Amino acid sequence: MSNESWAIVAEDLRKTYGQTKAVDGISLKVAEGEIFGMLGPNGAGKSTTIEMIEGLRTADSGTITVLGLRQPRDARAIKMRIGIQLQTTALYPRLTVTELLDLFHTFYPGRTTIPTDQLIEMVDLGEKRTTRSKNLSGGQRQRLSVALALVNDADLVFLDEPTTGMDPQARRQLWDVIRDLQRRGKTILLTTHYLEEAEELCDRVAIIDHGRIIEMGSPEELVHRYFNEIAISFRDPAGGDAYRTLEGVTHVSTEDGRVTLYSSDVPHTMAGLLSQQNGGGVGTALRDLSVHNATLEDVFLKLTGRALRD
Repeated sequence: MSNESWAIVAEDLRKTYGQTKAVDGISLKVAEGEIFGMLGPNGAGKSTTIEMIEGLRTADSGTITVLGLRQPRDARAIKMRIGIQLQTTALYPRLTVTELLDLFHTFYPGRTTIPTDQLIEMVDLGEKRTTRSKNLSGGQRQRLSVALALVNDADLVFLDEPTTGMDPQARRQLWDVIRDLQRRGKTILLTTHYLEEAEELCDRVAIIDHGRIIEMGSPEELVHRYFNEIAISFRDPAGGDAYRTLEGVTHVSTEDGRVTLYSSDVPHTMAGLLSQQNGGGVGTALRDLSVHNATLEDVFLKLTGRALRD
């Protein structure tokens, strides 16, 4: 694929603050029309990486091409073609939803924009169009910040934790908005703390930890790369050490009192669990039991040793 077919090309990005290497040699490419997810614990370096790509922060070294333009040399031209939704967006508190969207339209002279009424409909804020931003709920403010990022009909949209604070129904409504953007040929770079969201939406994801990309691929590829086993999950405050020798168990993870066994032989592993419980060896072994195929969350936990929310 030629460079003209990539919406983002970042090569060997580095950013240091004092003795801390926030970004330590990250390289990635995002294809045009792709939904690309960046996943990592807090402090992993993903926000700094994205801000350098957006032009909000300057890299110490490395090169960045956005929509065929160089960052920061072509920063002004890039800003006209991208949309940015920040996790914490400062909004004019006394302006209504409609007034804020109308204001943002004026920031893009000469560029085709999406009409305010259409944007309000897209993010389901029709009943709040005359409500001042200070009176919106957290989830409604998130939806408004997404709408503001779409005003200029951007070719490339950056969404930073876009569904934080939303109830499940609102979250899935926004997923539909994001999928519709992709159908219209837009490229989306997404960060999220919901691994189910990444699995649902992203064509590919990059898992970042300690300023480096430690794995990249489609959610399905990553799951198949790291797990051929079935996950058996249950609560046991004592942890997972007692289960490592059960037949079929290849790997054990413990997180917040929840134990997950990855088994290549579920019947024998379950028989061993039942035997331990019936023998009095583990009193709470099968509490809140679930059996499922491995997911992106399992991959993330295996690679980083912690849950994404940490």
